[in-house]
Amino acid sequence: MGALPARAHRPPGAPLLSAIPPVLCYHRIGGPLELGVTRVARSVFARQMRCLARAGWRTLTLAEFAERLRPHPPSPVPRPEVFLTFDDGDADLARHAYPLLTDLGFTATTFVITGHIGRTNTWDGRYTWRRLAHLDWPAIEAWRARGLEFASHTVTHPRLTWLDDGAVSDELGRSRETLVARLGADAGRAVAYPFGAWDARIGDLAHVAGYELGFAGARASGTPFNVPRVSVYVWDCWRVPFGLRGGRVGALGRVLARAANRCAVGTSVVRAVRW
Repeated sequence: MGALPARAHRPPGAPLLSAIPPVLCYHRIGGPLELGVTRVARSVFARQMRCLARAGWRTLTLAEFAERLRPHPPSPVPRPEVFLTFDDGDADLARHAYPLLTDLGFTATTFVITGHIGRTNTWDGRYTWRRLAHLDWPAIEAWRARGLEFASHTVTHPRLTWLDDGAVSDELGRSRETLVARLGADAGRAVAYPFGAWDARIGDLAHVAGYELGFAGARASGTPFNVPRVSVYVWDCWRVPFGLRGGRVGALGRVLARAANRCAVGTSVVRAVRW
């Protein structure tokens, strides 16, 4: 696949007019089987990453990805680029994903739920026999020292579009403050909206909270606070993930990713009823 040209940086509501490097979103790699769709087998993930490495792909740091969105004269990119992300911060990433990435010379950004660091996934529906553990601070700091990055996925993983302004600001602000205090300013640059749920109000509040970028779902508009990502789910088991494919196959993958995001509304409903 060829290199992708950069996009220009715009205020939160303004459109970005040219292409940006693709963004992939993984959730769980390996670990216990689940009734849901977010778990990607360790062997599948390894096959995909090794395929990218053999094809000459380069993974971007968060700072490099942000730089691709800033205005500058277009210039050729010598190697195809991808921004790898993980949502939630499942503890099994440290066993099944991070070692492979560092061995390949790759990096990735994990969007962590700061209120559940070192705890289990009680914010989510119970799709496994036992609750899943999240990364703890020592693991996060150790892998950060090895070149991996971490950013915000809010404090408790709520559907932000269902909250009032004060609650949204609290989720965004407290998560960012925690990460900056523990990991430094770079950890406060970006937020991934839980469930990919975004609207213009959420983007504005993320901007006010001090973020530079906000990542949403596959149908995102492509503004700095609504950056599109294609999630990799259990059915995306080929050597090249759907999010890096063009044509009908890539389009089908994005449709499936959007459908999965819509189904995640069920988790939000269950939480709302329970709480």
